[in-house]
Amino acid sequence: MKNYAKKKAIKSLKPTDKGSPMFKNVNAFIILVSILLLSFSIVFMGFQIQKGLTNFRDFDRSVRMKGLAETDVTADLALWSIGYTETGNDLNILQDKMDENGKVIIKFLKKYGIQNSEIQLQQVEVQDLMAQSYRQNQAMNNRYILKQSYLVRSENIDYISKAAQNMGDLIRQGVVFSQSGSTAPTYLYTKLNDIKPEMIAQATRNAKESAGQFAQNSQAKVGGIKRASQGVFQILPRDKTYALPEAQQKNKTVRVVSTIEFYLVE
Repeated sequence: MKNYAKKKAIKSLKPTDKGSPMFKNVNAFIILVSILLLSFSIVFMGFQIQKGLTNFRDFDRSVRMKGLAETDVTADLALWSIGYTETGNDLNILQDKMDENGKVIIKFLKKYGIQNSEIQLQQVEVQDLMAQSYRQNQAMNNRYILKQSYLVRSENIDYISKAAQNMGDLIRQGVVFSQSGSTAPTYLYTKLNDIKPEMIAQATRNAKESAGQFAQNSQAKVGGIKRASQGVFQILPRDKTYALPEAQQKNKTVRVVSTIEFYLVE
């Protein structure tokens, strides 16, 4: 009897009755916590959406600029074709004259420091005027025309330049230059790949400076690169004149214009 009364008293203390105040308090607490978590989640999601839209808007804004880079260089390779000719009726005599004039040219080149390894003998051309369908009446006076040339290839630019300035010495020694075989020296710059990285960096800096001025007027800041086009490298004459093209000038200007698009951020 005592045990039954005790169990009944303990059972009356458990919150099994849904109508009891204690059960109502627990439910209210759970609902409150759920509401708070839901509210926090909604606020957090809204913040993230707003942040995402802001970033999207910033990344969508961009400005495209051109960046210029120029640098002066000096040619490091020279090519020079020296052609000479003889006319007559006896091929043996003509060939002897060609050999003599060839020795004169070699001696002349060596005088200005050009080495044998830098001189290449080109093939001989023989033209028989009597073999032509339409020949001049005086073709028998000088039936044969012999042409030969030397190709000089040297990295000693100053030697080539000085020799070319004194071509009159060969004329005084009886060398007759052919119109088709003799040219002024061609000066080349072959180290373009060595200066490309720095010039691209210079063009990028130039474009970014221009973008910075634009961004400042738009109350924005320059971000990263969205896309870029390197542009074409040009080797131009340092002294721009129609009388002296780039190939005949030792001093040149390398130029590149890059197109770069930058993001604008607030």
